[in-house]
Amino acid sequence: MSYADQLEEFQVKHQVRFLNPALLQQAFTHSSYANEHQLVSNERLEFLGDAVLEIAVSEFLYENFPHESEGFLTKKRAKNVCEPALCLIANKMNLGAMMLLGKGEEESGGREKCSTLSDAFEALLGAIYLDRGYSGIFDVLDPYLFTQLLDDDFEVDQDFKSNLQEFVQADSKEAIEYRVIEEIGPPHNKTFTCAVYMGTLKMGVGTGRTKKEAEQSAAKSALEKLAKETR
Repeated sequence: MSYADQLEEFQVKHQVRFLNPALLQQAFTHSSYANEHQLVSNERLEFLGDAVLEIAVSEFLYENFPHESEGFLTKKRAKNVCEPALCLIANKMNLGAMMLLGKGEEESGGREKCSTLSDAFEALLGAIYLDRGYSGIFDVLDPYLFTQLLDDDFEVDQDFKSNLQEFVQADSKEAIEYRVIEEIGPPHNKTFTCAVYMGTLKMGVGTGRTKKEAEQSAAKSALEKLAKETR
């Protein structure tokens, strides 16, 4: 199947019809592929899609949770538009199979990288916005994101430690270190509190019945803080 046929199949499957299919292809064009083939990457579309996503989610939460506080709305938005959550949606849409990657990125497993997939999802929203306007992005957000925003028990099932490591390595060479800062209770029923550090910076703190569980909790806390800082 040619890539043009793949794009056509994608539009039919997700009921998103582009007036300008070139925008859809650009949404899936990783910078590594763009550099090798002298094309425009999806980075600018990602920038636009990030902004469109934030306002769309904010509007949805504002309308559907009329009695909740600003703090509640902020936390719920951060929880559902962070990289792990967007990566989960991208995997449901099988965006990895649609990506145009450079040779090195392909060989390093770029189709499975959460950062690449979440960026592609945002770029897709940016492309839809340019092609069809603000209302067009709801064709994607309604079935894949807004349903989980209404689910109070929704929790992204992710390896938070791996996601944090990948997130940090994208911008820094600093090592991530986990330290047990407190142990409470008898040996058979302990509660551990762990902190995650990048150098001397404490990024997050979490608790758990085991050290591993506490480390995952600390990584999740760090990711949530990073999500808020980058929105």
